[in-house]
Amino acid sequence: MAKILIVEDNPDNMKLFKAVLGVRGHAVVGLPGGEQLVETFRAEQPELVLLDIQLPGEDGFQLLEKLRGSGDALPPIVALTAHAMSGDREKALHAGFEGYLTKPIDVARFGQLVEGFLRGGE
Repeated sequence: MAKILIVEDNPDNMKLFKAVLGVRGHAVVGLPGGEQLVETFRAEQPELVLLDIQLPGEDGFQLLEKLRGSGDALPPIVALTAHAMSGDREKALHAGFEGYLTKPIDVARFGQLVEGFLRGGE
């Protein structure tokens, strides 16, 4: 069981992510945006962060930089996005995300994919 921090502004998506990962024994901490990201990260000390790219206010790229600038040791941070255009995956990986998951998720595979990032794979 791992603790996973998810930043996702869509409540229906968050509910689905929590349900899928909860069934697999993971504890999920959810945030609807990045306002409390660094504070929540420090308090919860997650083993993985799933970060939506398209958020109100600061986007996922800006939040990734905010986490990097925090001085904290970081777990894998994975982009979670509806942006599935050509080149988007490469842009996210080049920016420093350890992985890239697209929405809508494949419910049957989502838990397995997330656990792959926990083990250090893509």
